[in-house]
Amino acid sequence: MADGGGVPNMNPPLVKTSYVLGDKKRIIKVVLNGFAQNVDIDGESYSNNMPPQNFLKDQEIADVLTYVRSSFGNKATAVKLAEVKAVRSNNKK
Repeated sequence: MADGGGVPNMNPPLVKTSYVLGDKKRIIKVVLNGFAQNVDIDGESYSNNMPPQNFLKDQEIADVLTYVRSSFGNKATAVKLAEVKAVRSNNKK
């Protein structure tokens, strides 16, 4: 997955998917809460669990998600510290 391509039916790709490039709140919640369900992303199903990473500082989450949204051929806007803080403060799994 070094190229962000994912693993079919397990780990979703980070490359040009609506999940990565779409709603920032959704991917911030995935980092904070983890993910333990099947998800359909752009017509493909993925089922590997991701543990919560809520121990990360807000700036670390913003940095990682900004990297993902601007790497692997992606050209999405940055995730700002204030956006992560807002999601964390209103976070409901």
